[in-house]
Amino acid sequence: MARRFTAQEHARVTAAVAEAERTTDGEIVTIVTDWSDHYHDVSLYYAGAAMLAALGLFAVFPGLLDAKLAWFTGGWGEVERHLQLALLVVIQAVLFLAVRFGFEALPGRGVLIPAAVRGRRVRRRAVQFFKASAEKRTVGRTGVLLYLSLAEHRAEIIADEAILGKVDDSVWGNAMVALVDKIRAGDPAGGMADAVTQIGAVLTTHFPKSQDNPNELPDRLIEL
Repeated sequence: MARRFTAQEHARVTAAVAEAERTTDGEIVTIVTDWSDHYHDVSLYYAGAAMLAALGLFAVFPGLLDAKLAWFTGGWGEVERHLQLALLVVIQAVLFLAVRFGFEALPGRGVLIPAAVRGRRVRRRAVQFFKASAEKRTVGRTGVLLYLSLAEHRAEIIADEAILGKVDDSVWGNAMVALVDKIRAGDPAGGMADAVTQIGAVLTTHFPKSQDNPNELPDRLIEL
């Protein structure tokens, strides 16, 4: 079951965004989700590998297949080759379907997905949300997205063009450390709030609050 933030946790992150934006023209968008991708293709790879493993197992130990057929026939007579092949196909098909759909039901399936694949999928999803929610949505091009994908243990900070012109990506390191530390302590909402505070400090340094700057993007935490 997906981990859902409580109303108090939503309020905590929202308050952190409002406070961070109090001293800067920058706009911070926060999004949290359980999964960034369904990884259907990864489950297909595992299912295909399981089919090939079964074929290899029966090739090395052909007696296993004969034993299965003997169980069906009661051990009477020699089974024809086409029946052996038919049983092998059935076993592979059942195994393929079991792994394909069983993979998606595994609560800890994230550990079975290569880290590089998870990283790329989370980054791609974060960029999509950034383009939809923050990119070029402010007058000064000062939007920032803090994106957290819980099941994949990945987070991304993506900034608009004006910020990229002044701030190197490495500057967000403190925000990421603050986020990860609280997540490890079992407090993801607190981690997002602390990360927002760190992001706000960076934005305040480069884009201090001007008198006529409106609140252009919502402060509330978006949970998907």
